Order: sequence, then C-alpha cells, then structure tokens
Amino acid sequence: MEKIVLTDVQQTLLIPLYGKAMESQKDSPILVDKKAAEIVSKIDYNFSLLKIPKKTNLLMCLRARLIDQFVKSFLKGNSECVALHLGCGLDSRYDRIGNNEVTWYDVDFKEVMDIRELFYAETDKYHLISSSVTEDNWFQKVPRGKRHYIVVAEGLLMYLKEEDIKKVIRALKDWLGSFTLIFDAFSIYAAKKVGKHPSIKKTGAVIQWGIDDPVELTKWGMGLEFIKEQTFTSNDEIRNLNLGTRILFGMANLFPAVQKAHRLLIYKIKTD
Repeated sequence: MEKIVLTDVQQTLLIPLYGKAMESQKDSPILVDKKAAEIVSKIDYNFSLLKIPKKTNLLMCLRARLIDQFVKSFLKGNSECVALHLGCGLDSRYDRIGNNEVTWYDVDFKEVMDIRELFYAETDKYHLISSSVTEDNWFQKVPRGKRHYIVVAEGLLMYLKEEDIKKVIRALKDWLGSFTLIFDAFSIYAAKKVGKHPSIKKTGAVIQWGIDDPVELTKWGMGLEFIKEQTFTSNDEIRNLNLGTRILFGMANLFPAVQKAHRLLIYKIKTD
C-alpha cells in the first residue's frame, strides 16, 4: 500500500493519532493502540513537526483510557447496546474496546471519513457516518428501540457553542430515547486559556464552551441527570505512572481549580 498524503485540514487528525502510537511504544504505556501505530506507518508525513508536549500526550492518552474503561464497563453491564462515538477522528476505540456484541457507529465530517475508510471497514456491527454532529438527521441512521445507548464525545463538545450542544442532545434524545453520555470538558477559565496551547493553535480550532458546575446541565430542561465527574488528577491509572509524574498529579490534585480544569463528565439523559 502506498503512503497516503493528507491535506492541511486532514493533518489536524494526526495529533491524537501519533500521540497514541508513540505511547504504545513505551515499556509501561498508559494506553496500547496498535491500530494507531499501523495507520501512522501508512501516512506520508513528518510527524516530528507535531511537537506534542509530553504532558499533553499523557493527558490525552489517560483521557482515552478512562473513557475506554467506562465504555467497557457499561457494555458489560448492559445487553443489546448501541454505541455512538461522536467526532471520532481516526481513533480506534471500537478496536480497543473489543466487544463483539455492541453495534457501533463512528461519526465525523466527510473529509475525516474519507481517510478513515482507508483503514476501517464497515461490518454488520461497525458503521461509519459521514456528517457534522450538528447537522440534521444523521442520527436517523442509528436504529431506534434498543435497550441501551451510550454516546461518547471525546475532545468534541468544547469546540461547539452551547446552543449546538443542546441541539445535539435534544436530537439524540428525541430519536433514541434514554441514553448515557460521557464527554470531557474544560472549566470556563481553562476554556478561555487553552486556546493558546500550541497543539490547539496548530489545528486552528476554537474553544467555545466550558463548564464549572456539572449540575448546571441538569437545568437545561432535557432530562439530564448528572451521574459522575472523573478528574484526571485522581484516578486508579495514576499509580501506573512514573514517580515524578505521580508526584505532579498528586500536587495538582490539591487544588480544586486544577482538578476541574479538564475532566470527564457522565450523564444519563432520560425520556420525559
């Protein structure tokens, strides 16, 4: 197979892809992603140009691992389940989860899916949807009436305006009924500051949304029930990091503002 050359827009997909591939090569990786390494080997690009800060990559891989664990647990405890991965990029979560029972839908822009289709083949259980998540009717490709639904929005909602986030949640609720939603979010202060980060600047993306109190979303009037907040500074995976990094995480965990700067939020969206 010849190496693939990406457009400037498509190159923004490489930061999380390459980060996970590099993490997988460590002696004690926090995340193993063989598919990421495979894809990196087939793309014609000087990956050294990305200059991903070590801390950024660590948090990115930690975020992915924690979401993977939650999804695995959810699928194990709920039969007849459909999973939606919104803004999937080139991520290989479906492969990492390794559940043959779940019906899975990866969703992203067409220009993303044009690349994704080179590496991922649809099956009766695995599906690709080419669409912006804010477009109308894409969700109608997802079957209704299943017992359980889980929606993953990793590295996505902070780039949307609040009214668009509400639109997406409302549309999914109207189509699917009840579902569980897991996503990562910045605090309002962090959302204002993170746009200056070199990785964000390189993508040209704009951070548009942050949240301080997770309970605020329950006031949106769409049946959102707050389930859990998971910080990156305090979780079971930290014990697998080297001593210096564990100390840094422990110090960060002493300050609530740092704890909540970037974390995972989990909600149950219930029908009326």
